Amino acid sequence: MKKAPAKSNAVPTNIDEYLADVPEPARTTLNKIRATIRSAVPSEATETISYRIPTFKYKGGLVAFAAFSKHCSLFPMSYAVIREFNQELKDYHTSKGTIQFPVDKPLPAVLVKKMVKARIAENERKSQR
Repeated sequence: MKKAPAKSNAVPTNIDEYLADVPEPARTTLNKIRATIRSAVPSEATETISYRIPTFKYKGGLVAFAAFSKHCSLFPMSYAVIREFNQELKDYHTSKGTIQFPVDKPLPAVLVKKMVKARIAENERKSQR
């Protein structure tokens, strides 16, 4: 009798590998977040895995996202950005570094794009110093 393959405990080396291990509906939700981020970043931005989660980089860390058992998170890598959009984020659990949202309902694309653009502006200002 053949055993079912065990779930991989290998650390993902790219975002596609990370998402392949995420169960539904979180995988679809994070794919939407990823597509929204991609649509807002400059072409020079890169996708990577940092601290074992999907991360976009542009002149430094930009934003990251991840799935957890009871929620998904967006990490803007900037408390200033979370504060700037606190009114639009009032329906979500936030902390200094994360915005949590349901596994089956991505953050609004318009809001994600605005936060990504704010992060791009922050990184561009920092890189000019």
